[in-house]
Amino acid sequence: MQNVTFCRREAGQPAFAVKFAEEVAPPHEREVSGSGQADNFWHKVPLTVPPEVSGETRFHYDRSVGDRIFTWPNALSAARLAGVPVFLWLVIGPRTATTDVIAAALLGFAGISDWLDGKLARMLNQASRLGQLLDPAADRLYIGVTVIALGVREIIPWWLFAAIAAREIFVALALIVLRRRTEYGALEVSFVGKAATLCLMYAFPLLFLGSHGGDVSEVVRIIGWAFAVWGVALYWWAALLYLSQIRELVKGAAAS
Repeated sequence: MQNVTFCRREAGQPAFAVKFAEEVAPPHEREVSGSGQADNFWHKVPLTVPPEVSGETRFHYDRSVGDRIFTWPNALSAARLAGVPVFLWLVIGPRTATTDVIAAALLGFAGISDWLDGKLARMLNQASRLGQLLDPAADRLYIGVTVIALGVREIIPWWLFAAIAAREIFVALALIVLRRRTEYGALEVSFVGKAATLCLMYAFPLLFLGSHGGDVSEVVRIIGWAFAVWGVALYWWAALLYLSQIRELVKGAAAS
């Protein structure tokens, strides 16, 4: 599980690290240790001033990412976003087996590129603020559009759409509170959130392919539903972790 480290420092005392389960650091700033054995997922962020209230914890995170626009990770995220209307037309328009296969392949590309853009950003040191916006935006758009399309095609029940939509509203409201009461604008996508997105990205194309007749399609549909159930469960788990993190940040801002 990825971690984030906040620091507490009182006047005349050294900083010490406190690790949380959710990552708040900017998205592609995980450095590889000199030995190359593992990613360094957390580091100390020393404070420049002591807390205004003695004994209270102040929360900060390092958001020093680049302003570059034309990078390989951003290109992949932009391509993923550009594929959203194409995917929607393929699913709702022709409604044939061939277009469903193409739509499933497009979803597969979206899932692979979602993993690859972060990997490239770390390898090539191409972290950017634009990437912080494009990556989660593309994920949410694909998930939202896919769930709506599957609902229109009557491939999934509407309760599944409601479960995912309710989660998005829940997180959006929590982020509004975060922005209004603290200096933080957004939270970095967590490991659990990424795992949830990956499960859903596997589930949707399998459900598409499993909507056609035949024994093979039936097996594919069952596997797709397994990924969908796990994906929704992890999606809500990530939301609860985000809420816990936001609560800690708001409490820290109120105490400072």
